[in-house]
Amino acid sequence: MTEMTNHDIENLTRFALNVIRSCGKEAMKYYGTGNPKVKFDEELITKAEIHLSDFFKNELKNNYPEHQIFSNIKQNEDYTHDQKRYLWIFDPLDGLANFQAGIPIWGVSLALIENFWPVFGAVYMPATEDLFHARAGANAFRNNSQINISTKENINDESIMFIYSRFHHDFHSSFPGKILNLGSSAAHMCYIAMGRAEVAITSHESYRGLAAAQIIVEAAGGKIFKMDGEDFHLGDYLDGQKIEERLMVLAPGIFPQVRGCIQKAD
Repeated sequence: MTEMTNHDIENLTRFALNVIRSCGKEAMKYYGTGNPKVKFDEELITKAEIHLSDFFKNELKNNYPEHQIFSNIKQNEDYTHDQKRYLWIFDPLDGLANFQAGIPIWGVSLALIENFWPVFGAVYMPATEDLFHARAGANAFRNNSQINISTKENINDESIMFIYSRFHHDFHSSFPGKILNLGSSAAHMCYIAMGRAEVAITSHESYRGLAAAQIIVEAAGGKIFKMDGEDFHLGDYLDGQKIEERLMVLAPGIFPQVRGCIQKAD
C-alpha cells in the first residue's frame, strides 16, 4: 500500500466531513415528508436516495475526479499507486422507516478505503446533528469529543442491547438488561462506540451499510463478531453480496457473557 502522508489524510478527512454534512443538509429537505396514507413511502425514499447519491458523486467529481465510488459490483482487485487506489463507500440513508416518518434516528454514512485498507469513516445524523467519525487505527469522535465503548466488565439489568426487527423470530434471549430497536443499524453501532449501550446485533447488512460504522466502532475499542465468536472480515464482502450472517457489535471482553444469553430459536 502506498503510504498516505499527513497532508493527504488531513485533506481527505476535511473533504469527507464537509461533504457528509452537506449531504445531511440535502437529506433534511426530504426528511419526514413521507405520505401519511401509506405505511412506508417508497417513492420518497427513492427520490431522496437518488438525489443524495448524485449530490455526492458530483462533489467527489469536483474535488477528486479520479477517485472511485463503491457500487454493488465486483471492484478492481489489483493494487495501484495512482488516484484510483481510493474508494469511497457512500450510504445515502440508514434508518429508512424513521427518515420517511419524521423520527430523528437515521443517518448518512461515508467511508474511505485505500487499496482495500480502511482509512476513514463517518456517520452523520442530521436531525440530531451528531457526527460520528474516526480514522482507522486512531481515536473515534462524536462531533469534537472523543468517544469510547463501555468499560463495563459484566452485563447487568442496566445494560442495553440493540436488536434488528425480527430478532425474536430468530433467537430466544435471557439478556438481563433492556432490549431496544431504534430502527437504524448505523445509529446502533455509533451508540455502542460512544458507550451508551453494550451490544448491538445486526442482520442482513451490506458492505456499504457497515463500512463507516465498523471503522468508528473499532477506533472506539469495539469489535464485530459472527454469532459463533469467529472474527468478522468486512473485506470478504467487497463484491457487494448481502451479509446473511447475524453479527454482534460490542466490547470484545463481554462477548462470552452476551452470547451465553442468546439461544437460537427452534
